[in-house]
Amino acid sequence: MSNNKTVPTGADVGAFIDSVESASKAADARQLDALFRKVTGFQPLMWGPSIIGYGQYHYRYKSGREGDFLATGFSPRKSAHSIYIMPGYADFDDILARLGKHKIGKSCLYVNKLADIDMDVLADLIRAGLKDLNTYWPVQPT
Repeated sequence: MSNNKTVPTGADVGAFIDSVESASKAADARQLDALFRKVTGFQPLMWGPSIIGYGQYHYRYKSGREGDFLATGFSPRKSAHSIYIMPGYADFDDILARLGKHKIGKSCLYVNKLADIDMDVLADLIRAGLKDLNTYWPVQPT
């Protein structure tokens, strides 16, 4: 059973994107949505109140904890877009070097605006992340 706080909500993705306060951030979110749909082939699903996810996977750790989580996705946060690649960015330095202006966390890529990055490289990163994740846990469509 999942103890995740971030779970699918059934909320409307289009309505969420339309509610993004900054017009430029909303336009970027529409562009990201189109890219994620094209690259993954998955329909988007809201995870929690603000993450748009594409695909999902079921994990089970050695500790016995298990649950479901989004395979990849993004959130148009106020300060920057958070782009989620599971299980993280550790092995993608070669792709990240070609991406453009960004910051990274463990499983988050932070981009202020899409004009700062190469969208073809982001597509490569999404593909690589899904391929890597699938070696740990099978990715399922949403």
